Amino acid sequence: MSELETRRPRRGGARANPGAGGGAVIPQLPPRKVKRLFPPTNIISADEVESIHLASLKVLAEIGMDFLDDEARDMWRKAGATVEGERVRFEAGLLEELISHAPAEFTVHARNPAHNMQIGGNNMAFGTVGSPPSCHDTDGGRRTGNRADYQKFLKLGQHFNAINFSAGYPVEPVDLHSGIRHLEALRDMATLMDKPMTAYSLGAHRIQDGIEIARLARGISHEQFEREPTLTTIINTNSPLKLDAYMLNGIKEMSSRGQVVCVTPFTLAGAMAPVTMAGAVVEQNAEALAGLAFCQLVKKGAPVIYGGFTSNVDMKSGAPAFGTPEYMKAVMVGGQMARRYNLPYRTSNTCAANMMDAQAAYESVFSLWALTMGGGNFIMHGAGWLEGGLVASFEKFVMDVDLIQMVSEFLQPLETTEDALGVEAIREVGPGGHFFGAQHTLNRYSNAFYQPIISDWRNNPQWLAAGSPDALKRANTVYKQALAEYQQPYMEDSIRDGLNNFVDRRLSEGGVKTDF
Repeated sequence: MSELETRRPRRGGARANPGAGGGAVIPQLPPRKVKRLFPPTNIISADEVESIHLASLKVLAEIGMDFLDDEARDMWRKAGATVEGERVRFEAGLLEELISHAPAEFTVHARNPAHNMQIGGNNMAFGTVGSPPSCHDTDGGRRTGNRADYQKFLKLGQHFNAINFSAGYPVEPVDLHSGIRHLEALRDMATLMDKPMTAYSLGAHRIQDGIEIARLARGISHEQFEREPTLTTIINTNSPLKLDAYMLNGIKEMSSRGQVVCVTPFTLAGAMAPVTMAGAVVEQNAEALAGLAFCQLVKKGAPVIYGGFTSNVDMKSGAPAFGTPEYMKAVMVGGQMARRYNLPYRTSNTCAANMMDAQAAYESVFSLWALTMGGGNFIMHGAGWLEGGLVASFEKFVMDVDLIQMVSEFLQPLETTEDALGVEAIREVGPGGHFFGAQHTLNRYSNAFYQPIISDWRNNPQWLAAGSPDALKRANTVYKQALAEYQQPYMEDSIRDGLNNFVDRRLSEGGVKTDF
């Protein structure tokens, strides 16, 4: 069997597009550790990177950043920063020294070791969409997030090999009370998937519960858990230039336990950041540096990810815009800044479309192109993002999986063995012939090319005879088929019992106190 055949198995031997042929097994690529085979593209010079770096340090030294937590400010004061009220100002040397302790690359451990992720370097990992308050499919329309739909998205994230981790709640299960939502939602995540988990830093108690659920799901000791990064949290700054107590408590809990913190400013040019993209990236970089340095202040060597989420707004409506030329530039410059500090880079697959249409497709393609060429390592919102992040779409999830598979296949090495070079096939066919019947083709045809999930390659008469299915209809069919094919991953009874005992106890205690 050739190298090409071994790296492109088709489940059940099926090749047909299920949307086109109906009933065939979904043509997934095998599970892969996706790596970029070429250096990331730099769109600004080293001098320009340094100018952004120096401008960011100037912002932090002269303007500073608000830390809305007494303990955090006291830690900075003891470390040598200048603290006045809630404002903290930093000398450049302090920040750079702290960030130098962060690892450039690390492994995030899943409860199934086959799904462990290597973060940093030339590695790429794609997550589900995370945190939309609503969801949508063509059958039920746009609706408030709920646990049943949340569980369906988790199942899709487990079923599709292109998805490497759960990027938080793929849709917010709003029907679960906020005081216990994290307990039930993370139990679902830990049992319906066996890939790496993400929890929200919404106060110390919620993230403490998340940490324990992640540990119990792996069935490991506290000591092993703290040696092996297992859980990720996203820390969003309150742009411009604030970190609130919820986020800071999340950093303290996670970094002190050796878990992964991704610091991601949400800097929209023209709204929460300067209207120029360079100015927006300066603000992003300043906020990221302050948060990442605080992680190292909590525990030197704690794993962190430099997060970029800079885009622009529509200056007519004020709505966020994604997949724009400005977003693409920010993604690629953000990668250069992360590499300036030798840190892994988080970015996202985004769009601003209100439905799964051509706009959704091309904005996501532009996002994926920018993050692939720009050095993205940890890809949030990889599948399912719609309406600027307000909606998780079942059909868009499938389309994005297809796009991610195309990225994965594009990044596979080109085979240049003697047989692949095809000289003997050219000799067999000779001038004026065709290769359909050549032995070289017959040996390879079943695995020769990428087989899409959504694209329909039938000719027009065949397509018309099948009912003229468009991409949206095919995606609707495929997501339902994936749910039908889903198999819940194995979990040992003792681990399940320990996890359930913890969650049930915390539920009986009322979870986390809330005002509503």
